[in-house]
Formats: sequence, structure tokens, C-alpha cells
Amino acid sequence: MVVTMALLSALLRTARMARNTSRLAAGLPADEEVLLDAPDHRLGPVLVAAATGEFAPAADLLATTRKAAEWENRDRYAMRLAAFARSRDEWLCRWQADDPHDPDVLLVKAELALRRGWESPARVELLREIGPLIMSAAEADPNDPVPWRIALDHARGTNAGHTAFERLWAQAVRRSPHHYGCHVAALQYLSAAWYGSHTECFDFAEPAAQDALPGSLVQALPVRAAFAYLTEGGGPGVPRERLDAAADLAISVSASYAAADPWPAEVRNLLTYVLVRLERWQDALEQLRLIGPYVTSFPWAKVSDDPLGQYLELRDGVRLEVASQLPLREEAPRRVRWNGHGGLVRPADH
Repeated sequence: MVVTMALLSALLRTARMARNTSRLAAGLPADEEVLLDAPDHRLGPVLVAAATGEFAPAADLLATTRKAAEWENRDRYAMRLAAFARSRDEWLCRWQADDPHDPDVLLVKAELALRRGWESPARVELLREIGPLIMSAAEADPNDPVPWRIALDHARGTNAGHTAFERLWAQAVRRSPHHYGCHVAALQYLSAAWYGSHTECFDFAEPAAQDALPGSLVQALPVRAAFAYLTEGGGPGVPRERLDAAADLAISVSASYAAADPWPAEVRNLLTYVLVRLERWQDALEQLRLIGPYVTSFPWAKVSDDPLGQYLELRDGVRLEVASQLPLREEAPRRVRWNGHGGLVRPADH
């Protein structure tokens, strides 16, 4: 009897998945339409120009972000341009030769040097050598917080102590108290993988999220703390309720943006990973719909050498999990008829 019931349960689960999985694809782009790290409408043409050796569009874009104090955009664009220059830097060399003291070229050079240092087996030594380059970028525009985000990442890689890190943090938040990139850098420094603990991560992330401006991605900082906890061994000190609260807050941040908006894409991808680990399948499916075609390397590259493939595989898995929990057939509406006296007669009426 036990074997029969187990078999029946398995058959019902398979039947639910077969019936429901296809309809759960509604709102999800086809696999071939999903893009990894797609640039936005401002950055795309700049990368195309850089591929041909032209630096002027990159210079114009970063100058615009600096003059308009678009610090979040400036940080993202600097990181993407540095990543592009990691393999193709002819345009960047031409830019630096044309205007070696340009605050924008100095920013990209500092970010590129940081990335190269992090990727080297001699990380600490190489990173220490680029300290003056980062300070040059910071001095080129005293109002810009982005060089201080680079300085925070640099401090983590050079084993800087808490006192030195706090001095850099003070410089960063003085320029932009709610800068997302600087908060992420601080959270990484405080993580259990580096110089803190999971509890310290949450203790930093939760008040920062409460103090953040409406719509700011800093409000989703606790879900990054949850991600660190889930991928770095877990352990005592962080109850499930705290993880769920972080996910709930990030869900409300995600809901404040339009579907398929590239701006919150990384937060949505990160949130989806956390929801899957928490086995909140329906919530995860909703985030997959909101992500649309915008898949980001982070967090998937942290768990797979094929981030896009990992995402697509996980997307299918989420649909299967949700499908298996839905009823095998929808309840048909009960038939009604007039009773001849101005009322309705239902099957249960006598």
C-alpha cells in the first residue's frame, strides 16, 4: 500500500508538471532571446565605437555622468568599460595619450588596474602598486564617489585593517551617502569570506536599507547579505526569518521598477537565486518574468562557469517546481440555472 501511494504521488506530480509547465512559460522570453550582461541604450553604442578604436563616445558618456552627478550610472559604465578594455584596450590607450589628466580616463584606468590586480596570483603586491593611480582618479574630481568605491575594493584586496577601511568609507559616503557600489564594497569587506561575519553583514545591510532613498537599490542590500550567507557555508547566527525578510524587501524594491528594466536586473537575478535557495518557487518565477531578457553574470558566474546556461537551466527548474505544486485540473465552474422565481438554482440547492 505504501509503495502504491508513493507511485501514485510520483505519477500525479509528473502529470501536473506535464500539464502546467508549458502555460507557466507565459511572460518568459524564449531561450534565444535571453541576453547576458546586455548594455543599456547609452552604453551599447559606446562599446561598439570602442571596438573600432574610437574613444570619444566613452569620454563623452563618462563626462556626462560626472557633470550631472549620475554616480550610479558612472560606476556601472566605468566597470563595463574597464571589463571591455581587459581584452581590447587600444581605444583606452589612445584616450590616455590624448588627455592623460582627464578624470574619466583616470577612472577607467584605475578600475582596469584593479581588475588586473585581482586576477593575478600576486594580487596583494600588484594591488599595492596601483594605490597612487586610484588616488589620482580621486583627486581629479574631488566630488566623485566612484574612485572611493575602487579604493574600498582595493583595500579589501590589500588586507587593509578596519581602521584604514573606515577612513576610506568616510570619504566615500561624504561624497554620496547612498551610493550603491560603495555599500556593496563595504558589505563584501564585512563578509565572512573576508574580514567580518554573516551577522556583521546583516547588521550593516539592514540599517543601510532602512535609511536608503525610495527606489534606491541600497534597499536590496540585505539580499546580498543573504546571498553571501547561502553561498559561503551558512552557519549559526542568521535565522531563516532574517533571510526571508531580506528577500521580501528586495521583492518590493524589484516591484518598484518596470518589468524587463535593465537597471535593477542584477538585483533581480540575485534575488532569484536567493528565492530558489529558500525554495520560494512562485516568488522566484515572478522575478524570472520581471527579469525578462536581462541576465547578469552575477550571481550565476559565482556558481557556474556557464552563467547563461546556469540561468536557463534554473529557469526551467523553477517552472517544474511551480508546475508540480499546481492542481492537476482546474475546478470547473458549477452550473447554475434560473429557478423561475427571480433566483438562481445551484446543484446544492433543493
